[in-house]
Amino acid sequence: MDTPPHPSGRPRRPRVVVVGAGFGGIRVALALDDADCDVILVDRTNHHLFQPLLYQIATAALSPADIATPIRTVFRHQKNVQVILGEVTEVQPGRKRILMGNDAVAYDWLVLAAGATHAYFGNDQWEEHAPGLKTIDDALEIRRRVLMAFEEAELEADPEARRAKLTFVVVGAGPTGVEMAGALREIAAQTIPADFRRVDTTTARIILMEGADRVLPAMSPESSEEAWAALRRMGVEVRLNTFVTGIEEHLVKVGEGDDEEYVDAGNVIWAAGVEGSPVARSLEAELDSAGRVKVGPDCAVPGHPEIFVIGDLAAATSADSEEAVPGVAQGAMQMGEFVGGVIARELTTGIEPELRPEFSYRDKGSLATIGRARAVADIWGTSFHGFFAWLLWSLVHVLFLIGFRNKILVMVHWAWQWLVQARGARLITGRKLPRVKRPVDLGRLEDEGDALA
Repeated sequence: MDTPPHPSGRPRRPRVVVVGAGFGGIRVALALDDADCDVILVDRTNHHLFQPLLYQIATAALSPADIATPIRTVFRHQKNVQVILGEVTEVQPGRKRILMGNDAVAYDWLVLAAGATHAYFGNDQWEEHAPGLKTIDDALEIRRRVLMAFEEAELEADPEARRAKLTFVVVGAGPTGVEMAGALREIAAQTIPADFRRVDTTTARIILMEGADRVLPAMSPESSEEAWAALRRMGVEVRLNTFVTGIEEHLVKVGEGDDEEYVDAGNVIWAAGVEGSPVARSLEAELDSAGRVKVGPDCAVPGHPEIFVIGDLAAATSADSEEAVPGVAQGAMQMGEFVGGVIARELTTGIEPELRPEFSYRDKGSLATIGRARAVADIWGTSFHGFFAWLLWSLVHVLFLIGFRNKILVMVHWAWQWLVQARGARLITGRKLPRVKRPVDLGRLEDEGDALA
């Protein structure tokens, strides 16, 4: 795919290659709508994913199509955008091109918005037993494991094995971990108890483990305290200052030496850490401890003004506050709009990179939901919680969904769940069947008094 000359023989138009169609990459391309350039948008999936609601797929509240939009649909009417389905394996700054396997695409400007992946702190073998949550495939796998755990518990006659199957450990108490733990507790205690005959799903243990001394450590102490209290009231076991030191199949090791403890858990979900996409290493730029590229005030790679890095892949500092830009959706969107504007101006005016403005991040607040009508919010220096925070969380997430259809569907699903406390996406996909240690006597299923709960 070495880039050919323009079919007419004329010099080709300036080319902007954007790698990644997440929040940042989408905003860059949209900002170049009226620019005199060609935009090549590369992503390894064909859809833009609204990651903040990914946990709702994993907990059967929504279906994948509710929070994902085909990239080509987003840019259907933007004629200067070409979408390429592929995975970038290397950037060659000296030759101003990217590689996708054996194919190459040249660029005049490059924007890396490839995001981040799970980080297991040097213990990649844990991933098999503790999946993270970054893609639709991750969410569907977690959903399958969670729903299968209840099915297996229904068929398990061994009390200890049944107890382990109904134990769910969530590692990491950031927004994803807190939201996941709360949703799992609601499933077990409110959504499905009436659906099972031989097991009491309300006895399920949801354990949230966090190495810091509070949940939601990036939010205010007031919001952290309220989230902790809300989780405890729901029945979630919250363990702070707790470090996971080993994960095996259905087993979590906590601590070392005299403080060592083992927890039998049928499901372990990883929400503890992320690291930058591996493609960043090919830049030969300075990376931080999380594998993110240390960018300059203009979000460009030092020494390469034609290469920008934004979103979760960037270790950026806000010019006005001199504080690190957090790896959240609003940060990626603001960086995308900023970089798109910089490129558009340089295309029009030919301004030298030395005269570029500096990026300043505007913190519009932080939100996290814990469950039905439970949420916490930090906005403009004020912390609040409860129903109003939950309503605000719902409104913000619906507004930032791409596509009118998705906005309507999500609101309808949430309204229905509010009325009947049901989750309509409880589908177990794949061909795996339940595995139990000691099956119940299926010949006695008609005996209603033979409950195993």
